[in-house]
Amino acid sequence: MNNVLIRSLTGIVFISTILIPLFYSDIITTVVFGLFMSIGLIEFYKLFKYVDPVGVSWKTGLLYGIIAYGISSLVLFKLLPQVALIVLLPTLLSIITLELWRKKKSALINVSVFVFGIVYITIPFILMVLIITMDNNAFPVLAGMFILTWTNDTFAYLSGRILGKTKLFERVSPNKTWEGTIGGVVSTLIVGIGIAHFFAPEHLLFWVISALIIAPCAVFGDLIESLFKRNVKVKDTGTIMPGHGGILDRFDAIFFVVPFFLTWVIIYVFFG
Repeated sequence: MNNVLIRSLTGIVFISTILIPLFYSDIITTVVFGLFMSIGLIEFYKLFKYVDPVGVSWKTGLLYGIIAYGISSLVLFKLLPQVALIVLLPTLLSIITLELWRKKKSALINVSVFVFGIVYITIPFILMVLIITMDNNAFPVLAGMFILTWTNDTFAYLSGRILGKTKLFERVSPNKTWEGTIGGVVSTLIVGIGIAHFFAPEHLLFWVISALIIAPCAVFGDLIESLFKRNVKVKDTGTIMPGHGGILDRFDAIFFVVPFFLTWVIIYVFFG
């Protein structure tokens, strides 16, 4: 019971930290996302601390992540001209050249891990800021994305516990089942229809297709994270969230959902 209580309280705080700013202030939301991104980058690079032959510095990854996120956010909020983005690639290449002096084994692997951390964590957060700046609805589109993702995670887990028999991807995640996955998809679709009914009846098609995109993407995001953790032999990416693990454990589905969801948002806005 204590563990359930801890998980519940932590979950409530986490959800509130994301949803309240989304309904209150775009700037505060961007700052909150920046904090989550920073913690996520630290967790990611520290996963490789005891993995030979990787020798990547979490401080370097965090520094570039903050630079990339900060400049991109300022450009998206029109506080910097778009031309400011041009500095990101030279900065990235300059950091990569540091491998010449680090004298670490497997320089190619180190650079690959460093760059992938930015692609996997920083870019999805930048894309979330892009969605924020595109959105002028009373009900934030990004809030809907989070709600649908959490719905899929929650009901896939519950359906799997109650009905699960057929393993989905046992080699990577032994507890995931087809029954749980289907339960998550159906529940996400129902909640998507509910969001449209109560907040945006004229956008029913948008939220139905969003649910059908988000549910499978969330599953793949969770599986990818499980694959990474198995490779580095850890159960959780961190301990910052009691009962839930680390920030990456909470955002694993979101990282995979965001690019596909943003693509659908752009298609719907410009061609719908």
